[in-house]
Amino acid sequence: MDGTYRSLRIEKGEGVAELVLTGPGKGNAMGPDFWREMPEALRALDDDDAVRVVLVRGEGNHFTYGLDLMGMMESLGPLLTSEGNLALERSRLLKLIGEMQQATEGVARCKKPVIAVVHGWCIGGGMDLIAACDFRYCSQEAKFSLREVKVGIVADLGALQRLPRIIGEGNTRELAYTGGDVDAARALRMGLVNEVFPTPEALLTEARATARRIADNPPLVIQGAKQVMEYCADKSIADGLRYVAVWNSAFLQSHDLTEAFSAFAERRPPRFQGR
Repeated sequence: MDGTYRSLRIEKGEGVAELVLTGPGKGNAMGPDFWREMPEALRALDDDDAVRVVLVRGEGNHFTYGLDLMGMMESLGPLLTSEGNLALERSRLLKLIGEMQQATEGVARCKKPVIAVVHGWCIGGGMDLIAACDFRYCSQEAKFSLREVKVGIVADLGALQRLPRIIGEGNTRELAYTGGDVDAARALRMGLVNEVFPTPEALLTEARATARRIADNPPLVIQGAKQVMEYCADKSIADGLRYVAVWNSAFLQSHDLTEAFSAFAERRPPRFQGR
């Protein structure tokens, strides 16, 4: 275990890092510490060549209750309620929102695969966070809610931009307009999660097993696949094919490619080094 953060904890194993949300707000609510520390933690994991996969999970009974409204009042309050609330306050609020967006943007930009592991509640900012992950698993009792509308806020940390690619326009609009709750079964049907597991314990066991399978593959190839898919998300198939051809022309030759062929010929498991 390492890391000296107040709102999260980083646990590292062989090739896999677990980024654990810890609060300090109730239900791992996202307060000032989280918005400051999350981008820093992600940069550190992204720069660590020993880390090949990142799991994001919550400590305790829930993934996260989302934005810690009371905890954020010191920074948000004066920008929302000050007398006049004119250009200066609005400029500062714009800056604050942009800084908070870096927490979820850091997940999306991470060159390593990031897997969301959700149990209990995943509310508001939690939805922005998991939407930025590569894919999501949950346990049977998990519940999801894009609840910003209930507190008079348009979700502004990435869910409205990313969820349509994951669950479609109709489902995203329903969640954003109603602020309603989605159980695990419906989350699976709409494609928000890849799989539902019977208990939080089974969820974590299987998520770790998936992370292990990913980490055992050539890390630079996994990162290349992620970058190619991100590039292709808003491009034509022809543009995407050209990009992946150029990518492989640049990066296909590697020690890991030689190791893959050698291991196949020698009928043994490969030992990839990311070289």
